[in-house]
Amino acid sequence: MNIAEADGAIKEKMRAAGIPAPTIATFLGAVHKVVAGDRGLLPESLIDSIASLPCLEDVLGAHSVDQSALLRQLAIIKLNGGLGTGMGLDRAKSLITVKGADTFLDFVSRQVFHLRDNGARREPAFYLMDSLATQADTLEYLSKYPTLAENEPLDFLQSMVPKIDASTFFPISWPAEPELEWCPPGHGDLYPSILGSGLLERLLARGVKFLFVSNSDNLGATVDLNILRHFADSGLSFMMEVATRTAADRKGGHLARRKSNGRLLLRESAQCPKADESCFQDIERHRYFNTNNLWVRLDHLKTMLDQNGGVFALPLITNTKTVDPRDPSSPKVLQLESAMGAAIECFDQTGAIVVPRTRFAPVKTTSDLLALRSDAYHVTEDFRLELVAARHGQPPLVELDPQHYKVLADFEACFSQGVPSLIDCEIINITGKMVFDAGVICQGRVEFCNLRTETGRVAAGTYRDVKVEI
Repeated sequence: MNIAEADGAIKEKMRAAGIPAPTIATFLGAVHKVVAGDRGLLPESLIDSIASLPCLEDVLGAHSVDQSALLRQLAIIKLNGGLGTGMGLDRAKSLITVKGADTFLDFVSRQVFHLRDNGARREPAFYLMDSLATQADTLEYLSKYPTLAENEPLDFLQSMVPKIDASTFFPISWPAEPELEWCPPGHGDLYPSILGSGLLERLLARGVKFLFVSNSDNLGATVDLNILRHFADSGLSFMMEVATRTAADRKGGHLARRKSNGRLLLRESAQCPKADESCFQDIERHRYFNTNNLWVRLDHLKTMLDQNGGVFALPLITNTKTVDPRDPSSPKVLQLESAMGAAIECFDQTGAIVVPRTRFAPVKTTSDLLALRSDAYHVTEDFRLELVAARHGQPPLVELDPQHYKVLADFEACFSQGVPSLIDCEIINITGKMVFDAGVICQGRVEFCNLRTETGRVAAGTYRDVKVEI
């Protein structure tokens, strides 16, 4: 294997696809790690758990900078590259309706206008990191908010990277379906993409120093001025919002500390050896998970990128798959990714802050969507979706039969008359095909089960601590 030839082939393929130079350089660095035997694994023996962290309520109080000055120095980026493929969709997941007729993008837009005092100011700046698959639909939908962008592009594109042949480390060739030769690089691509698009330089030239990044499907993640003030006063280069793990968070990335240098780090499930999975999922041992609400000092980011030739070497995530995921006999490939939260280990001065669960309300599955559409969540004055106080920070656990409700169209048919009340529900489990009447109230632990082939019906009424066979 000739690594120089592999490098040349990767560069040629990526340049031909119009991939920016910072992304190419970053990707080649990841390939070199893999060639050297690094698979990005973080065994339990190399890390320490974290006993405690500062909480949001601990940092409230007097701060040195006024609100208007901070908002002038702030930019917001929403990650919006994901399709709703897991729900059977082929468009941006942020176009799914969440409450009534409002989509994620409607809520995000209104959050920004609220910060701008409904047009009284232009700040903070706002952008989306789209993918080629989400850009057209997203920009068309957001044309209803013409003042959301201020005389410049509303979005920039995340990159794509080639899948690598697992045996040769050359970019894979798959003429039957050339699009399968590529994969997303993970949201760690934010850093080279913000540089390669020119956005980083434009923001710094305007005096913008602080960046808040979060997922477009997390409607709890709006700008909290207390957190912004704390970050501005801290002098940190990077700060992660974390929340206390519950049983529902066992498989999500958690915060830890590297034994060798004491630095905070983010460990994703793909970075955990199988032998350590029980430790990874121990929510008492590893207490905090990454909400993917992140704060970055842009001037510090620029300094680091300049020092490293535009490369931001995040910890590696390696996934071994087949080039055609539908064909297990197709050639094995390596998909190299990174997580933007992993930057917590890259800067010299980083920190984390424990935030209420109200700042984390993402939608990954139709189960998440059912919870958000229910009365367990309400819309706040600043257009966040937040758990109601009666939930005491704990969302209801929703378990939907994937055979019947994984696809959004099937889910919508099930709840076409309205979603059940979950404000007093601990667990709701739905198995089999059925439809719910309006006025279903679930309390405690409730299970609905239909083992027949024909569609069952759940009548209006109150169901408490019961298994209902239909």
